[in-house]
Amino acid sequence: MAGPRRRRERRGQRGASAVEFALVVPVLLLLLLGIISYGFMLSLRQAVTQAAAEGARAAAVTLVLAEKQANGRTAVSNSLDTYGITCSAGNLVRAGDTVGTCDVTAPGACVPAAATGVQCVKVTVSYNYGDHPLIPTFPGVGVVLPDTLSYSAQARVS
Repeated sequence: MAGPRRRRERRGQRGASAVEFALVVPVLLLLLLGIISYGFMLSLRQAVTQAAAEGARAAAVTLVLAEKQANGRTAVSNSLDTYGITCSAGNLVRAGDTVGTCDVTAPGACVPAAATGVQCVKVTVSYNYGDHPLIPTFPGVGVVLPDTLSYSAQARVS
């Protein structure tokens, strides 16, 4: 008679497993979606950093003073192109919405001060990630994501 008794115990365990599964799955899904969302944010953060550096380099090596800002903005746009973001007239634009700023300063003093007479171009890129995330955020996941992704870079004018 040990056989029927074991079957009854197993049936009871099936219900317990379903309850445990129902309790654990939401936590695991939240963790998985959080990792994916954070990964997208880190990818964009790296792109913003690279865009500022590329913009500063492009502006610094441009010989015509009047074209430095335009070339810096073009370099920022090219760096952020894979995300559908462009730098236009000092604003970052994505799908027709203003999502941040991109500022290319005219040559000026380097910070910290370099040798006398040395000038630098500074590029600042700032993306409002809290209002314009790359992928929709899920409840509870947005708490760990930053509101703004911002980076500045400067390059010596040649």
